[in-house]
Amino acid sequence: MTREKLTEKILDLKRERQLSWKDITAAIGGMSEVLIVGALLGQGRLPEILASKAATLFGLSRPEELLLSEVPMRGLNSPMPPTDPLLYRFYELLMVNGPAWKELISEEFGDGIMSAIDFDMAIERQPDPKGDRVKLTMSGKFLPFKYYGAGEGVPENGAKQK
Repeated sequence: MTREKLTEKILDLKRERQLSWKDITAAIGGMSEVLIVGALLGQGRLPEILASKAATLFGLSRPEELLLSEVPMRGLNSPMPPTDPLLYRFYELLMVNGPAWKELISEEFGDGIMSAIDFDMAIERQPDPKGDRVKLTMSGKFLPFKYYGAGEGVPENGAKQK
């Protein structure tokens, strides 16, 4: 069984049982919906206790359950730029706004990055008379670049001094 085949099987079972992602994430629980769905789509891993819950929910074999707990090769088979219109819009947001985001983050925090590992994300529906809106809230830990070999009087990293 490959990760891709397991993803196909899970999606087939989701359709067959008419489960929503909300149903699935509520049954598995234990962490963010985004992380659970991502893991079931092959882009992340589930801790063993959650892989066991997923296996029970979907009637998976022990090897399939173990596969859900393995660290995957993330991003495989994903064209760049993305071809799916929704995913392409995120790519477009990054291309158009990314340089401004980088400047504003650098000005506030210093020389570094926002972690995509120590990261939280929430997706909400915002009712609007002109059409409902998608609200994304992202929060990532700031990780300053380390200045290797920094000598006396040179800061050890790029974090902005307060």
